Amino acid sequence: MGWGVDSFLFQASVFLLAAVIAVPLATRLGLGSVLGYLLAGLVIGPGLGLVVDTADIQHYAEFGVVMMLFLIGLELEPRALWGMRHRLIGLGGLQVTLTTCAILAGAMALGLAWPTALAVGLALALSSTAIVLQTLNEKKLMQTNGGRSAFSVLLTQDIAVIPMLVIFPLLSVAAFVSPAQFLNNVDDHAAEAHHASLSLVEGLPGWGAALVTLGVIAAIILAGAYGARPLFRYVHAARLPEMFTAVALLIVIGIAFLMILVGLSPALGTFLAGVVLANSEFRHQLESDVEPFKGLLLGLFFITVGAGIDVDALLAEPLTILGIALAVILIKGAILYGLGRSFGLRKRGLWLFTLGLAQAGEFGFVLISFGRQQNVFPDVLGDRLLLVIAMTMLITPLLFLFFDHLNKGFSKVTEDPTEDTIDEEGPVIIAGIGRFGQIVNRLVRSAGHRTVVLDHDIKTIQLMRRFGVKGFFGDPTRPELMHAAGIETARVLVAALDDPKATTKLVAYARRVRPDLHIVARARDRMHVYALYQAGANDIVREMFDSSLRAGRYVLENVGMTEFEAAIAEETFYHHDRKTIQELAELWDPSVPQAENAAYVARSKELERELETELYTALAARGKQDAA
Repeated sequence: MGWGVDSFLFQASVFLLAAVIAVPLATRLGLGSVLGYLLAGLVIGPGLGLVVDTADIQHYAEFGVVMMLFLIGLELEPRALWGMRHRLIGLGGLQVTLTTCAILAGAMALGLAWPTALAVGLALALSSTAIVLQTLNEKKLMQTNGGRSAFSVLLTQDIAVIPMLVIFPLLSVAAFVSPAQFLNNVDDHAAEAHHASLSLVEGLPGWGAALVTLGVIAAIILAGAYGARPLFRYVHAARLPEMFTAVALLIVIGIAFLMILVGLSPALGTFLAGVVLANSEFRHQLESDVEPFKGLLLGLFFITVGAGIDVDALLAEPLTILGIALAVILIKGAILYGLGRSFGLRKRGLWLFTLGLAQAGEFGFVLISFGRQQNVFPDVLGDRLLLVIAMTMLITPLLFLFFDHLNKGFSKVTEDPTEDTIDEEGPVIIAGIGRFGQIVNRLVRSAGHRTVVLDHDIKTIQLMRRFGVKGFFGDPTRPELMHAAGIETARVLVAALDDPKATTKLVAYARRVRPDLHIVARARDRMHVYALYQAGANDIVREMFDSSLRAGRYVLENVGMTEFEAAIAEETFYHHDRKTIQELAELWDPSVPQAENAAYVARSKELERELETELYTALAARGKQDAA
């Protein structure tokens, strides 16, 4: 083993030293760790010439992206992933399609043939999963509306890489044949692409390759669901902490290898495994074991990007390269801004979504390199594109700094917060988490039942989150929000909003769309009880009724009644009041003042006399029992 500048130990020392110096400095200056890693790569690569070849190192460093998606999958339950389906298909699919078409048109306007222009559009439509997710996690923006939308698009892009790798070999011949010949040759070239890149499906027909691929995915899901627990129990018996680390790395690397064998994205495979293991009792152990490797490998990946920038080529054509890089950012940014607005993003969330995803990404390196092997790109064009992608990635941390500046401006003005995207469903929906809803939520969750909490007061939601209670911000009276919360499958709805009119509106809508739903409603007063009764509520609780009833019982205990007699009086009054409410609700007319409703007033007096009779009878019966 050599000990020169190209030796492994020297290269490892240089990378680690650059990271240790540059990243803390960049973080202190407020530039973020990603820009620190990129600048460190620029210094040790083009600057000092200490890095010989970054290609081999980058292959290992890309496992940082794989591990990051595995950890993200561990944070998502399958139900939450299913709840994201509209953004994955709609928002993500439209972003990839529209960006590809826009860049395709621009490339053809510059004189490229349509197959080459299409390949350029596909490669530049993808954003940097590594940079964006790392920055969102650092800035604690992942759980914001804009952060979740950005993650949905990134996940769609990772999935889209798979068909792109199949399409690229076809583009190498498309410029030299007629459209009809091109379509006739699709199967042949697809087979060649599989033959060159796959092992498990080599030589298989299309349907056979599909079955093998589905079989591998099914095996990963089943192994995660039924094999993880026995495996971890077996390892736990050894009482060796390093074995847990070994198992965690085996899961990530093994699944990545399997996905590569069938031509799928290893990041997508490990993400799927993370989702399957999200409900496992070993989830936190896996997170703690993989996290250090993820951070180190991601940092290494960013350093290799910086070190791989060809400064000589950039200096030879600085205006051209920077112009194309800025054009890519502007085109993608304009499309992202339009899509974000159409999907309900506003202000902070919209700008985070737009600026965060405007760059090209690491999968673009993969596609460009693969395209050069398939003769899709000339070498000169391929080199320029690689440099453009690297420059957009280098600019991205600056875009996040610009977002931070915008965010400070937003905080100085009053704005309506963006509603959360609901990614959970449960048997109990609680609309309103004030003093009333909090007690209901605590009792139901303590008894082991899942709840979905909604409220239109952002401060209340944020306060509850500080105490570990997850809630979603939004107006519960909006039908789309209730459908997202799972009103079609819920068993109970608790309507506990502060606004009586909003509560009545919610109850009426819920009863209309779900006649079988059990609705428990909070009422402000007796008149509100009648309105909720007519709207379709099953159980109606007045805010002050139970506490007032308890106070009345204490009064009776202190004016001569025994505790048992006071309890009988309380229970009798409670049942009579429930009967009274139902009867008077039938006579109540909201268009007639209460005092002018003759039938209502007459029946109220009769029921009050009946209450006195019932209380006398109940207490007299108790007296006879004591005498006997």
